[in-house]
Amino acid sequence: MANIRFRTTHVGSLPRGETLAGMLIAREAGEKVDASAFDTLVDERVEETLTRQIEAGVDWVNDGEQGRAGFQTYVADRMTGFGGESRREAPLDYERFPTYAAMARRGMGNVAKVRDAPMAIGEVAYESTAEIEQECARLARHLANHDLKPGDAFLTAPSPGIVATTLQNAHYKTHDDYLNALAGELRKEYGAILDAGFALQIDAPDIAMERCTFFKSLDTPDFLVAVERHLEALNAAIEGIPPERIRLHCCWGNWAGPHVHDIPLRDVIGIFYRANVGAFSIPFANPRHQHEYEVFREFPFPKEVLLLPGIVDTTCNYIEHPEVVARRVLEAVGAIGDAERVVPSTDCGFGTFAGYEFVAEELVWEKLSALREGADIAAKRL
Repeated sequence: MANIRFRTTHVGSLPRGETLAGMLIAREAGEKVDASAFDTLVDERVEETLTRQIEAGVDWVNDGEQGRAGFQTYVADRMTGFGGESRREAPLDYERFPTYAAMARRGMGNVAKVRDAPMAIGEVAYESTAEIEQECARLARHLANHDLKPGDAFLTAPSPGIVATTLQNAHYKTHDDYLNALAGELRKEYGAILDAGFALQIDAPDIAMERCTFFKSLDTPDFLVAVERHLEALNAAIEGIPPERIRLHCCWGNWAGPHVHDIPLRDVIGIFYRANVGAFSIPFANPRHQHEYEVFREFPFPKEVLLLPGIVDTTCNYIEHPEVVARRVLEAVGAIGDAERVVPSTDCGFGTFAGYEFVAEELVWEKLSALREGADIAAKRL
């Protein structure tokens, strides 16, 4: 095999720092926040997180979602039609393990809206894409400071399905109607990211995670029917976009819980594969899903598609040893049979919501450095 160097990346969200997180939470709650001070701080944090990514050896970088309170809830501020408060149910983990649930709730301080985000109370629509265009311009400007181009970076946006399940429907006649409306509007956000030259990462945890949350009353066959519709809405939103410009993140929820009700990858892999994208980001570092590379032997990974396997865990403060990273990278390569299509990554984001983090910020960069070092070890062994 020719000498290779693994290109590394991560899933998108990074810690925002205490001050910015506080401002994001306050803004989301409707409190008055100095707009100039906020913009300045976001700008500083984007530069800082970008610098730290580069220092850690990350190749495929982003802005860390610094200006967003949550990876999907931020769209309520960019579209019309949202208001009120959703009543998102807790996952099955909380129902089965009440002591764990109490412990988890005690550990949550002042955080952005996770289960009480706004809901659709009217027609959802983008009246302007100015905010996403501003995000794109900011990242492009900071990339240039490091002699990088938009093609070296990605920006994230949520799937129609995860928006529909967390910013719940109080307006549309059916869930499908709401999905379709979201698909049409989110396409505008996707387009702005792509027009700016970035890769687009679509965050779609709904395709697996909602088995134990929004759709927890369904059995597995009925759940698969439901998320098949989510996949159809996603494909409608990206119709006509070159698949190689899109990476899709699917997961079982980014929390340090039992996860015993997670649907097996084997059950949903067929739905994943029908997404018209050029890369799949899937967690494999956490203790519940480390074994599931075997699914790719049973259901061969699509040719010409990248695998962004989760190699480091985003919910624990253990820093993975580079030798552990190397083993996991080699396991991913063995599972799909092509090292050049493996881009070592993280399980999920390190800051999916402002104030809702499991890994201390100073350790995030150490984990990303270990990812780089271990990937280099794996490359030498190949």
